[in-house]
Amino acid sequence: MKLTFATATITDATELAALHTAVVEDLTQRFGHGSWSSPTTERGILANMRLPKFSRTLIARSNRRIIGTLRLATKKPWAIDTSYFTAAPRPLYLTGAAVHPSHQHKGIGRQLMRQAESMAHAWPADAIRLDAFDAAAGAGPFYAKCGLREVAHVVYKKDPLIYFELILSR
Repeated sequence: MKLTFATATITDATELAALHTAVVEDLTQRFGHGSWSSPTTERGILANMRLPKFSRTLIARSNRRIIGTLRLATKKPWAIDTSYFTAAPRPLYLTGAAVHPSHQHKGIGRQLMRQAESMAHAWPADAIRLDAFDAAAGAGPFYAKCGLREVAHVVYKKDPLIYFELILSR
């Protein structure tokens, strides 16, 4: 499968919302309702794209169709407590990672992570940080396989989370 990677534009918002909806529905069907069952709206996606200086959404396409995505941002998500991470003056936070259920387990997520690392180096950033659900529906094992280091297990609003980081070398 030939993939192309690009930074998303506002014209991609509808397709990105559909991708996230497919992932949410798949996770909810397989693991039941949980915090992973929260929908991502087109409006939310557009809001994240409005300030490209602070946030960029990366997409993976196959045959002109978006099949994977993730977002890098300078603003930390609410659920992240920075005291657990290695000191880094310019960290980026990875959120909104998703690969369409029909394309999972084909290496697309790993390729997105490599692209995110390249994007972070060019930003420039010192680290990539994220949280993942510490549950069957979570992607913790995936991030560990991608070389991110687990730094903490925490509970945020009753949700068990794992914090991961990747320190970027210069």
